[in-house]
Amino acid sequence: MWIRFQRRFGGHAALVLLMVVLGPTLIAPAEPPEASARADDPFLVVLGIAQDGGAPQAGCRRDCCGDRWRDRTQRRRVACLGLVDPRTSQRWLIDATPDFREQLRMLDELAPPSAAAPDLSGILLTHAHVGHYTGLAHLGREAIGARGVPVYVMPRMAGFLATNGPWNQLVDLGNIELRRMEPETPLELNARITVTPILVPHRDEYSETVGFRIDGGRRSVLYLGDVDKWERWERRIEDLIGEVDVAYLDGTFYADGEVPHRNAADIRHPFISESLDRFRTLPARERAKVRFIHLNHTNPALRCGSAARAAIEAAGFRVAEEGERVGL
Repeated sequence: MWIRFQRRFGGHAALVLLMVVLGPTLIAPAEPPEASARADDPFLVVLGIAQDGGAPQAGCRRDCCGDRWRDRTQRRRVACLGLVDPRTSQRWLIDATPDFREQLRMLDELAPPSAAAPDLSGILLTHAHVGHYTGLAHLGREAIGARGVPVYVMPRMAGFLATNGPWNQLVDLGNIELRRMEPETPLELNARITVTPILVPHRDEYSETVGFRIDGGRRSVLYLGDVDKWERWERRIEDLIGEVDVAYLDGTFYADGEVPHRNAADIRHPFISESLDRFRTLPARERAKVRFIHLNHTNPALRCGSAARAAIEAAGFRVAEEGERVGL
């Protein structure tokens, strides 16, 4: 049994077992989500934390999804961020997920549209995988019938949307307006919010993959929801963490063996257990910046009170939560 436990939690097996045995009294409470210092400060809001298929995932009959099917409060939407400037009533989405309908409603409730800015000010896409762009379908004539929503994309992503149906219909009918981004080139969304796309290695069948650095007047946030193993990237992730105030990082899977029918060699995401090992020597201040996001439905860290969540928090990190805000 101990061998199986070690295989699942790797070098953190002893710590996890200690947490399970000694109970929640050893678990430091998660830091409350930050809010803007002033009512009109721009802010970021987390609208989803799950991997592309959400949680529960279609067709899943395992224990990881059983209670989520029965209890809607246990469900988690696909990873997505909202950016809001209350002063101008502008709102942007980072990625258009399969949960676009619910996430747009969440954004409307948090930051109601105004007469000056009744619609989305734009959508920034990271790449062409199902959880990150297919929500664009809701902008088409079968649904919203939007007019000219700016969709910020990298060059290959622009070509993919413009030449493949049904996405090219959104372009041809003027539902969306493609606006190209360039890597490492800051894009001013308005006078108070700037985003910079960062190319990352990933499974790029149809487009590039980017993360974003988001800069406001007071804080900077890093968002890397999808990336290959850290060692496959020529950049040091620790350097990027050091440059920002909050870092939302790929936490798709917790450890090897989590998905029995998948070969670990085919899973290029950094396991959370690997990230904990890699970042363990960072100062506590740096570790506190990290919030894991884009968690697969099988990931035990999705559950509050789980041994996996306890290990993450005991090591000084966090898991992102839907609805949390970061003032920019």
